[in-house]
Amino acid sequence: MRITKSVFKDLAIFMIGFGLVIGIIFPYFVIVAGVPKSYILTPTFVTLCILAGIFVGTVNIILARSIVGNRMRLLADRMSYVKNKLGKGLSISELEGCEDNCIINVDSVDVIGDSANAFNDLVHTLSNSMRNEQAIKNFNEMLSSQLEIEQLAQKALVQINDFMGAQAGAILYEQGGELEIAASINIKTPESLVTNDAVWSALKNKTRQKFSLTSSIKIETPLTTFTPIETIVEPLLYKNLPIGVLIISSSSKFIDENTYAFEMFIRGLALSFRNAITYEQLQKLAANDPLTNLYNRRFGMLRLKEEFSRAVRNNLHLGLIMFDIDHFKTVNDTYGHTVGDRVLVNIAKISRMAVREGDFIIRFGGEEFLVILPGASKEDTKFVAERLRHMVEDSLIKYNDQEIKTTISAGYSSFPENEVNDESNLVVIADKALYLAKETGRNKVVCHND
Repeated sequence: MRITKSVFKDLAIFMIGFGLVIGIIFPYFVIVAGVPKSYILTPTFVTLCILAGIFVGTVNIILARSIVGNRMRLLADRMSYVKNKLGKGLSISELEGCEDNCIINVDSVDVIGDSANAFNDLVHTLSNSMRNEQAIKNFNEMLSSQLEIEQLAQKALVQINDFMGAQAGAILYEQGGELEIAASINIKTPESLVTNDAVWSALKNKTRQKFSLTSSIKIETPLTTFTPIETIVEPLLYKNLPIGVLIISSSSKFIDENTYAFEMFIRGLALSFRNAITYEQLQKLAANDPLTNLYNRRFGMLRLKEEFSRAVRNNLHLGLIMFDIDHFKTVNDTYGHTVGDRVLVNIAKISRMAVREGDFIIRFGGEEFLVILPGASKEDTKFVAERLRHMVEDSLIKYNDQEIKTTISAGYSSFPENEVNDESNLVVIADKALYLAKETGRNKVVCHND
């Protein structure tokens, strides 16, 4: 029952009223106890009893205000402090560091203590929620700024490890039916993850797995090597199709409160990874010939220009080989364009095997190819060209019951042996040498100055 809008005023009225009633009826209890009425029913005694009752009620309300009221006031002050901070845009660091001004010391096991505990839990939950929200925001901002797979994976792994309290981790992605390592942190043998049964099981079943690593996989920190207490293997799914896997390991149990943010990380990472893979494929399509997977002419000539500038700037050698397939039109006319494509693919494959590491090959047009050899002198260029010619001559393609053999003619040039002002002149010299090789019998290597 409420009398006023103040709980403590109502409590004061009830307590003082109760004391007044006790003061009035107390003399009669004394009479029942055997004290003569002449001593009790006097104005002085009755007045003292009433005053005593009012005094006790007053003391009770003072104690209630002091003990209960102060704790309620403290709770209200803490609520107001958090409210004001939130209204001003409370930062994560401010909220997490406000134990003195936010958290209430729980010193009772009654309803007051329960209220304090509930408030502390609320502050903790709010703090964790804001921390998760900020972490998700930072993570998404990072994802939106990255398109290269390796950079995306490395930065994502660092942020996920920091948030989850993991000491090690890796991100792998599917490439042509195989797993490739995009990034790893503190894993001594990341290549072993590619064949790990738990990793493939997570991809196959499309479900998260938690497990303890075996001793065959070592996790290494700057200070020590340890076997993690808990490891999460999380498949990265795009439209329910696995495109990769995230692995994180910790020396302690992962905190359940971080689960929501972790789920958001995974969703964002999977989408960004898909975008990065698509971007890489588009970049590859823009740079590579779709049939042979060699550099196309546009991109290849840009690379040649870079290599020529580097050779001039650093006084380095640069070799070029221009070659094409002898009588390729006859192959197309006799066997069809499908077989002709197989010949081109075979030539591209042989070319990759014939050249040195660091050399690159351009499909210059049709059946014509250009090989760029950074650092190759005239003699080096001739050697590679002859090796390529012999390898092509020794190869064959089977078509039904027939064996198709092809040969190539090649011309070469080199810088600084050929004095040229730019890379296009070097290409012209190699092209003239190729024309001379074809005019003088084919299946040979010619230098324009020979």
